[in-house]
Amino acid sequence: MGHREELMAGARRCLEERGYAHTTSRDIAAAANAPLGTINYHYGSKEALLNAAMLESVQEWGAKVQQPSPEPARETTVGARLEAMWARIIESQVTDRPLLVAASESLTQAERSPEVRAQIARAYEGARPQLAADLHGISGAEGSADAATARAVGSVHMALVAGLTQQWLIDPEHAPSAAEIAAGLRAIARSLDSDA
Repeated sequence: MGHREELMAGARRCLEERGYAHTTSRDIAAAANAPLGTINYHYGSKEALLNAAMLESVQEWGAKVQQPSPEPARETTVGARLEAMWARIIESQVTDRPLLVAASESLTQAERSPEVRAQIARAYEGARPQLAADLHGISGAEGSADAATARAVGSVHMALVAGLTQQWLIDPEHAPSAAEIAAGLRAIARSLDSDA
């Protein structure tokens, strides 16, 4: 493994152990067992490295919570797939808590860094159609008839994931279960259908 990869691994470790705001360049260099100057050489700045490490970590987390269960026969309906995904997100609040706290902390950096904002915005835009395709089978290919629907559906899921994660980080004792979210969405859908 070269310095670039070691720095990425070190930055990811620092994010989970120290958080975004409390990680220094020296912390990363020490965790990577790499010379301090290699951060700027390979990534341009500590912030660019931390942002890249955060995006990589969050993308891996997203892939993990979206993956089908080992028993795919149980997830044949949209409702079953959604409940299973929400259950994995809730479970990850324990197993991946340091990463999720660091991710929440890093979002505040977007307010002051156009680079961070652009990176996060690109990641969001890529995730929207992917969620719609994975969970609902809606093609989000640019120019397709379903592209706008895929974007809307993916956006709702992103809002649910973010909100669920925040609730579980702040108040796990009162945060909703996967079944409660499904019940709430079904009630909302019925209300929307009655308005149509």
